Amino acid sequence: MDIGTPLTRPPDLYGRARSDSFMQKLAAFSDNAVTRLARHSTPPRRPPVTDLPVIRELVVAAKRQEADDVVSLRLAAPDGGVLPPWQPGAHIELRLPSGRKRQYSLCGDPADRHGYRIAVRRIANGGGGSAEVHDTLGDSVRVAVTGRPRNAFPFAAEASVLLIAGGIGITPILPMAREAARRGLDWRLVHTGRSRGSMPFAAELAELAAAAPGRVSIRPDDESGVPEAADLLSSIPATGAVYCCGPAPMIDGVRRAFGGSSASALHFERFAPAPITDGRPFELQLGDTGRVLPVPYDRSALDVLHEALPDMPFSCRQGFCGTCRVRVAHGHVDHRDRRLTATERAAGAMLPCVSRAPEGERLVLDV
Repeated sequence: MDIGTPLTRPPDLYGRARSDSFMQKLAAFSDNAVTRLARHSTPPRRPPVTDLPVIRELVVAAKRQEADDVVSLRLAAPDGGVLPPWQPGAHIELRLPSGRKRQYSLCGDPADRHGYRIAVRRIANGGGGSAEVHDTLGDSVRVAVTGRPRNAFPFAAEASVLLIAGGIGITPILPMAREAARRGLDWRLVHTGRSRGSMPFAAELAELAAAAPGRVSIRPDDESGVPEAADLLSSIPATGAVYCCGPAPMIDGVRRAFGGSSASALHFERFAPAPITDGRPFELQLGDTGRVLPVPYDRSALDVLHEALPDMPFSCRQGFCGTCRVRVAHGHVDHRDRRLTATERAAGAMLPCVSRAPEGERLVLDV
């Protein structure tokens, strides 16, 4: 039920359109009784807030080099306790020692309830999160995790599936392949990358290929060339679903070629936000300061805000984690996120990583 929809009294006890005198008298009596009670009763104490995200401290139990500039971390509870469950496609949010928040796909075994495994590629010109993971998170170092694993890329386990991974995009795909094999599905996995040395989990993929002959294809660009999207989709078994994770050019190519394939559905997860293709220029005003920031048609509100407010937190940049949330004090928001509820939007919440304003309008932010 939508809790934002007000309840109305039925016009008649039996659902008839005409007014019911008994229902009218009963409603009037109850309204008067409630009013009298409210005048003489003590307001109830507000219950404590219980929906705040849980911050769980984990420890780096193991760190391994998985490929060129890629390390994996196994995170465990300091006391060795059981961790919340997860399903293929899920991710966790780390709060790094610097205060940065970053989200990483879980790439281990969901049956392992005592550890989470993530893999991180060092991004030379990134926001610093990957470098911090590589340089500061070693064995026995403690790191905070926000809440439970969340899944914005769930594996529906269709009868036939094609799994396409580009480089580090193998992280959410690998657990899906193992789940498909466990369930006895008709599945195929294609892993692409610049070179074999840059493609993580080579040994594990080799084991998977040995256990399931003909189902795993490794395609380094320097050996077989950069694959065409239509060629990747040609590996699909029957009329199955496609799960794709990797660089934006690969995903965009698969999306364009999808219509000409035999695939029945396409699920994908990006490393970075999709390019803005339908943006219109608008303005942001920073509170009562009067400072106005123009947002061009081809940039996000978050990009512009982060230049003005370097300490502003952000993570996924795709509208599902909620880290960059701001409050809009005035103005109409074109909401494009996948996180906020109708109630939160009505209260002024906005995720500037994806949401915008209509052309030429101004949003006044409570910052």
